[in-house]
Amino acid sequence: MKKYTEKELTLKAETYCASAERCPSDVKEKLLKWGATEAVSARIITHLFEERYLDTVRYCIFFVRDKYRFNQWGRMKIIQALRAKQLSTEEIEAGLKEIDLNEYDDILKSLLKKKAESLNATSDYDRNAKLIRFAAGRGFTMNEIMRHIKRGASDEYLD
Repeated sequence: MKKYTEKELTLKAETYCASAERCPSDVKEKLLKWGATEAVSARIITHLFEERYLDTVRYCIFFVRDKYRFNQWGRMKIIQALRAKQLSTEEIEAGLKEIDLNEYDDILKSLLKKKAESLNATSDYDRNAKLIRFAAGRGFTMNEIMRHIKRGASDEYLD
C-alpha cells in the first residue's frame, strides 16, 4: 500500500468531500483506510471543517431529503442511520426540519396503498398488522401509520 504524506491525504480528502456531501465519521474512516494516523486525520478533518468541505448540518439536511424522497424511509429509520454516523441530536433535528410534511405523508400513503394491493390477508386485522409491520420496518412511527390505516379503513385503497 502506498504511503501518503499529510498534504496528499488532505488533497485526497478534499476531493472525496467535494464529490458528495460527507459526514466526519465517513471521512475519518476513509483517512484511516488510506493510512493516516489518528492525529493526522483529526488535523485534516479540522481543516475540512474550516474550509467548508465538511458541514454536519448541511450533510444532515441532504441525507434526510434523499432518504425520505428517494428511499422512502420514515423518520425513525433516518434518525437511526444518522446516529450510526455519530451525529449530534441538534444536527439530526436540523436535518429533520427539512421534511415536507405533505410530501412525507403522501409517501407513506402511497407505500401503504401499494403494499395493501399486494397483500394476502384473511381479515382486516391481519391486513392491518401486515401493513403496520411493513411501514414500521420502513421507519415510520406508529402514530403516522395508524393515522393512515384508520383513515384507510374508510378509504378506497385499504378496502
